[in-house]
Amino acid sequence: MTLPLGNDAAHAAFADAMASGSLHHAWLFAGPEGIGKARFARAAAMRMLADAMTPGALPPGFDVPEDHQTRRLIEAGSHPDYRELVRMPKESDKTGTELARSIPIAQVRALLPLFAMKPSLSPRRVVLIDAIDDVERPGASNALLKNLEEPPAGTIFLLISHAPGRLLPTIRSRCRLLRFDPIGEGEMRGIVGAQLPQADDAEIAALVRAGNGSPGRALGFAGLNLAAIDSALAGIARDGDRSNGARVKLAKALALKAAQPRYEAFLDRAPAFIADAARNRQGERLRTALDSYDTARALAASARALSLDAQGTVFEMAGLVAKLAA
Repeated sequence: MTLPLGNDAAHAAFADAMASGSLHHAWLFAGPEGIGKARFARAAAMRMLADAMTPGALPPGFDVPEDHQTRRLIEAGSHPDYRELVRMPKESDKTGTELARSIPIAQVRALLPLFAMKPSLSPRRVVLIDAIDDVERPGASNALLKNLEEPPAGTIFLLISHAPGRLLPTIRSRCRLLRFDPIGEGEMRGIVGAQLPQADDAEIAALVRAGNGSPGRALGFAGLNLAAIDSALAGIARDGDRSNGARVKLAKALALKAAQPRYEAFLDRAPAFIADAARNRQGERLRTALDSYDTARALAASARALSLDAQGTVFEMAGLVAKLAA
């Protein structure tokens, strides 16, 4: 399994811990969403189980041969000593694409029969939770805490967190923290360019800006012509759009039913655009930008929660961008 680019120091630190022979029973992989924490955790889990099954048979690193039994079982979803807890599709969603809001206590309790037995194929088992932020509180979190406080023999927990500060202190205190940092701009361009070979330079640059160090976030905007949205925002911020023409044009374009994904992207991008502008300002101009940013974030949250009229929301949001020209 190929490791995600970036965060070499975090990868090396975990490799050293694996090689030490005294691996802590619970790890908290913490950092912004979309930077490769879960992908690395899955690679580390596969390698730990492979090493436990065939000690000393594999060279250093995280690679596991395609014909190794551990890899075949995990990729088939049938490894008896590996479990993942993730948000499941909503029962009411027949497409299976809409996920539940949280990981409920029932999923955590489903691990109990596993912990009642010894690992099957080696002395080790791995439980990966992506993400621990999604575990329902307080019931599911407390049920998990009991296992972290008294870990079953041979069990390693890998917990993914995008916001570790929001976790229960008792969960954080049971884990060894491994920090993952945003990916640098150069590496971001390489990742996005490799994944989207047909994208032009302007679109790649817009995706990198929107990703803000997160390849996963950047690629989530792929195919939405984010460069055009950024260009429209830049024009409004530059001249203030006194005639309202640019705002009306943008609002009408993003209000179309077929433009819903681009509208969702706009709700993310506009507040971020204002925040970027604020970094280069001082005095009254900075205060104006910060006020606009706070209002834009609140408007984006309300637009999603209350399903506000798209055309009106875009026009109002673009008006906040126009204040940057004042």
